[in-house]
Amino acid sequence: MTRTQVAIIGGGPAGLLLSHMLARNGVDSIVLERQSRRHVLERIRAGVLEAGTIELLREVGLGARMDREGRVHDGSGIAWEGKPHFFIDTRKFTGRPMMCYGQTAITEDLYAARDAAGGVVIDDAANVALHELTSDRPHVTYEKGGQTRRIDCDYVAGCDGHHGVSRQSIPASALRTFERGYPFGWLGIMSETPPYPEICYCYHSRGFALASQRSPMLSRYYIQCDLDASIEDWPDDRFWEELKARCPKGMADSIVTGPSIEKSIAPLRSFVAEPMRYGRLFLAGDAAHIVPPTGAKGLNLAVSDVFYLSRALTEALKAGRTHYLDGYSDMALRRVWSAERMSWWLTTLIHQFPNEAPFDRRMRENQFDYLLVSERAQASLAEQYVGLPFES
Repeated sequence: MTRTQVAIIGGGPAGLLLSHMLARNGVDSIVLERQSRRHVLERIRAGVLEAGTIELLREVGLGARMDREGRVHDGSGIAWEGKPHFFIDTRKFTGRPMMCYGQTAITEDLYAARDAAGGVVIDDAANVALHELTSDRPHVTYEKGGQTRRIDCDYVAGCDGHHGVSRQSIPASALRTFERGYPFGWLGIMSETPPYPEICYCYHSRGFALASQRSPMLSRYYIQCDLDASIEDWPDDRFWEELKARCPKGMADSIVTGPSIEKSIAPLRSFVAEPMRYGRLFLAGDAAHIVPPTGAKGLNLAVSDVFYLSRALTEALKAGRTHYLDGYSDMALRRVWSAERMSWWLTTLIHQFPNEAPFDRRMRENQFDYLLVSERAQASLAEQYVGLPFES
């Protein structure tokens, strides 16, 4: 049996960042991760950071490598088939910077910080179970090395993703879920090649495409694909050919191709669970919500959840004040729903939908035309894209 103040379920960026921030405020925690550290570090995820995420990482001592290796990102382009190229100028309309810096690198930075501080991160923790969550003495059990072990704690933070045990530990009667599935997925490829100079969304009659970035010699590209698509049907040559067919000629000619070092297919969906609290359990990140990757909001929402939750837990454990703890779910969900709306809107705008009515296609085209000519519409999108400020 072990005792800590906060048991954190999940050793991805959300759980590690929460542990790091709590430690800086004098709050003890133990992180339980069901996978190995190597597995966690091999996961390929998002890489576009909002202004608030950048500021927070610097504030908690995690900005040095990001500032050294990250790519400043002042907006994204939209290349609409047959129309002028359009740039979402976030710097112009908000004055706030964004950055391309991969989630894998952030996770590496967090592991290094927790190791340097002597933080407890238990990998390969099997059969994690949460107990007595509505009492003032919750505890967590798990298996490691053939033994069942127990952690007593004051609070449990569920940072273990969409398929983790945390949200599943909440009775269905105490949880409302909202979901929207999309009739397509993204086929993504990563290559050790110089990326296209800007992040660019491409709308084309063949389907959506995206040029993204990770580092000066690491590129990430996506194309819209059918939900039943198979990676085996998409060798590198076919992928590059299809990607370039969906991009304007000048853009296609400048894309540097190369062997893939990672390739994956992911379905798109929107998902929110309310509330993000059940007794002494608090959900954060993908455990509570999923956004389509179109708006680059997933990692940034996890960071804002952790900001709110670390502040709330610190206030409760160090000062005995529960104002932030009691308001955590409502405060976090306001930002979650704003990001869900923006991601849903952008996904709807620039993808091809099977069996779409001509009227709907015209409406989408008119939305883009309005965005192209209206500075107020551009400013609104830029404000959402760069990320709303954290609430005080």
